[in-house]
Amino acid sequence: MIIIGGGLTGLRAALQISNSGLSGALISKVHPLRSHSVAAQGGMNASLGNVPGDDGASDDWKMHAYDTVKGSDYLADQDAVEKMCNEAAATVYELEHMGTVWSRLENGKIAQRPFGGAGFPRTCYAADRTGHNALHTLYEQVLDRNFPFYEEFFVTSLVKDRGRCIGCTAIEIMTGKIHGFISKAVLMATGGFGRVFNRSTNALINTGDGLALALGAGVPLKDMEFVQFHPTTLYGTNILMSEGARGEGGILVNSQGERFMEKYAPNSVDLAPRDVVARSIEQEIREGRGYDEGYVHLDLTHLGFDRIMERLPGIRQIAMDFAGVDPIKEPIPVQPGQHYSMGGIDVDINGSTILPGLYAAGECACISVHGANRLGGNSLLETVVFGRLVADTIINDINNFQKPDILPIESAVNDVESKIKEVMERKKGANIFDVKDEMTELMFQKFGIFRNGQRMEKGLNEILKMEDKLSELTPNNKDLAVNQTLIQFLELEGMLKIAEVVAKGAIKREESRGSHMRTDHPNRDDENFLKHTLIGLEDKNLNIKYKPVTLGMFEPKERVY
Repeated sequence: MIIIGGGLTGLRAALQISNSGLSGALISKVHPLRSHSVAAQGGMNASLGNVPGDDGASDDWKMHAYDTVKGSDYLADQDAVEKMCNEAAATVYELEHMGTVWSRLENGKIAQRPFGGAGFPRTCYAADRTGHNALHTLYEQVLDRNFPFYEEFFVTSLVKDRGRCIGCTAIEIMTGKIHGFISKAVLMATGGFGRVFNRSTNALINTGDGLALALGAGVPLKDMEFVQFHPTTLYGTNILMSEGARGEGGILVNSQGERFMEKYAPNSVDLAPRDVVARSIEQEIREGRGYDEGYVHLDLTHLGFDRIMERLPGIRQIAMDFAGVDPIKEPIPVQPGQHYSMGGIDVDINGSTILPGLYAAGECACISVHGANRLGGNSLLETVVFGRLVADTIINDINNFQKPDILPIESAVNDVESKIKEVMERKKGANIFDVKDEMTELMFQKFGIFRNGQRMEKGLNEILKMEDKLSELTPNNKDLAVNQTLIQFLELEGMLKIAEVVAKGAIKREESRGSHMRTDHPNRDDENFLKHTLIGLEDKNLNIKYKPVTLGMFEPKERVY
């Protein structure tokens, strides 16, 4: 089988495939250790119960599931949430046994810290470099099994034959050669699309390639209007300032010295869910209580030297290197920035798409464990849990698939070669990077934290005009080898289509729910919109459909924090 993506999801799937005895290969446009998973700071949720709640009660998976569903504004599919939360504790222990070095309590147990929207301190962490530790652990495990890697290969198309996915094509970045990969099954593990927005915590590689490929292959995308904006990114660079900083006791303060979250979320204050905190910061700035340049302060000074150096050393280093601020001595300037995409490729609870042979897991997929808003600490959990479980699905399914024919792969390679030749032979037109910058600025301004129908309609029209410009774009560099401008052109094609999907889903959802906040429709509307948005290509046009949310133990009710 083929795994596209080398982050936590892809590596955990590769490990499972290798352990099963199946042959496979992993394709990644960067070295796996440069995948965006390496940047995850805060931790991984699991109801280990190592730290009791305020009333002395012990955590369990049902409480974890409740917090997740409530945090999702009741748009998460509860069967998928139950599965993830049930698997959480075993997943943390499994990573520990593989070699992940978790931070510890004084009694030797795995440490857990409070995170936003959680009723218990359940976020397991490795200081503030949790993703780094977990990714290195899984990479070493997969490397030990001699699983084949194709690093710095950019996937250009999925190949279909007789109604199922049989592989993909990819450009080898170092040489510019187009390769074909044939397989009975393909797993998408390509991460999110944060770089569609100009203020993002995401790595530059997070351009939504997997989602664009799936959409082009006839697979719908789900809930793409739900884009999470992290409340605390470093002002000026938008590097993530982990929620773990507030979990350790950091507080948010406006320009008047007020701990303003007390009025927006009196019960949970700075540890309200991310959608609540991000909107609150943006409201403070809009109403003139931010600092002049558009930020508030994250104050850690009261935590002291020892605690910051033990629990938040990476945050301190980033603040010093990129803002010239030592959080031991002074507060950190922060502002909201795009962070995560709750939406993604539409899959069922097993990670299967409507296209036989194509599967998806991790942030690029919408299995829907996050609904309208993700709780911090659940994304790392999702990557590893469903990386393994979806790989198990493929292991069970693969013997039912016939051996694919090589001819469609060869034909697809020829098609990609012809397309790239046409792009490279164009006369110089509009600048690729100008169009990209225009798109990312537009997306943040018109499809950011606060949204309005009229502004979004104008934004959609501008996106469509940018898509029309694609036929005029060509790289200045005409060499095929190591041509990053060509790769960015191919990324931009997909990003504009994703932007159009986000825009259309956001315009049609006439309510406010989780991360989707509309000033012209400020209330949640369960009667009309307690449902998933599906957007797919039909005759080259994007069409919108809806399907019901899977409810379960928890009936929708008002969120109070």
